[in-house]
Amino acid sequence: MRGDGTHANTGLASERVRTRMVERLRELGIRDSRVLAAMAAVQRHLFVDPALASRAYEDTALPIGLGQTISRPYIVARTIELVLEGIAAANSAKVLEIGTGCGYAAAVLAQIFGTVISVERVRPLHEKARANLRPLRLAHLRLVFADGADGVPAQAPYDAIVAAAAGEQVPTAWVEQLKPGGRIVAPVGSAEQRLTLITKDDGGRVARRAIEVVRFVPLKPGTA
Repeated sequence: MRGDGTHANTGLASERVRTRMVERLRELGIRDSRVLAAMAAVQRHLFVDPALASRAYEDTALPIGLGQTISRPYIVARTIELVLEGIAAANSAKVLEIGTGCGYAAAVLAQIFGTVISVERVRPLHEKARANLRPLRLAHLRLVFADGADGVPAQAPYDAIVAAAAGEQVPTAWVEQLKPGGRIVAPVGSAEQRLTLITKDDGGRVARRAIEVVRFVPLKPGTA
């Protein structure tokens, strides 16, 4: 045990299980090396309750309190990979995340993109994410407490928008805040949800494509 009260091999153990997680993501079809590297870099166990830390690198959603969950690693990786397919220069791109939750996906996004704005409607989760992310010192990541259905118009336009909550439709505000050539990746639906890719071409025309069946918490209006 070190002088700070932690076991010296904890970090190595975490690194080993993260490596196994990344191998599973590759087996599930994640191919983008930037996504795999970002997933390997962020310590997911720091974003969950200590009682669940032993399960942090399983490919499963886990509760984070207040009826919310941390998304399964595959979904985080798949969402980002879909965004990257349409972005030429990720290190200069601005991305809006709807639903900060505990901050894990925001931390992964911040490994790849030039600017990340993440909005959360539940104040205790917003504060939890701030506490989780503070030690990482991600200067290009900004957290906002607001109604995510409204987007964050003050920081628009965005190269991409990703969402961690499902609505019956993608809010108009998100489409309006998306740059021409940009992409939205969000779950859509209620009884059956599908991860959906929305693109806006240079003429402002919008197209939608359902990707795969998913399960997310519902997108709710207002703040709490």
